[in-house]
Amino acid sequence: MTGLAEAGPRGQERTRQRLLDEACRLFALYSFAGTSLQMIADHLGVTKAAIYHHFKTRDDILTAVIQPAMENLRTIIETAKAQRTPSSRADTMLRGFVDLTVKHRRLIGMIGTDPGITSALQSHPDIAELLQQPGELLMSDDSPGSEVAATVALAGIAAAASSPVLQRFDDDAMREQLLATGRRILGLRARRS
Repeated sequence: MTGLAEAGPRGQERTRQRLLDEACRLFALYSFAGTSLQMIADHLGVTKAAIYHHFKTRDDILTAVIQPAMENLRTIIETAKAQRTPSSRADTMLRGFVDLTVKHRRLIGMIGTDPGITSALQSHPDIAELLQQPGELLMSDDSPGSEVAATVALAGIAAAASSPVLQRFDDDAMREQLLATGRRILGLRARRS
């Protein structure tokens, strides 16, 4: 086994990204709870100490894996909140979530379906709060029906985008279908361009 580090700052970043990509792949295959630091090291052909050079825990790796998507989500939420009407907020949130999901198909599917990831993210109050906001922005009112519709839309979009059966659809077709389905679930009309 060898070390993981490459020389220089660019090498370090490539090394870190390689580690994150492999961890994400293993989380998708074996679940978050089923993937150990040793397993990640073994699949990369490095020592566990090489992993520790970059991350101390599996939770640290998960946080780094989801960070780009969480930054995108934060921006989408801010954009949706800036809309004047509830339906504009909901449609902006829906469009943003669909785009985010298509861009990060595997990752969003894992976040939505892996109980280990859900549990780990609950220990990060800032992330847990961020993940709660899309549903709130999709709700048309405070009724149970509205909350269920928002939850079904978000979960269904995440599950459909990451479904192996639907991977044959390109990003544009997937985006169009997810948006149309989400609008039907939420009772939103398509916005005019």
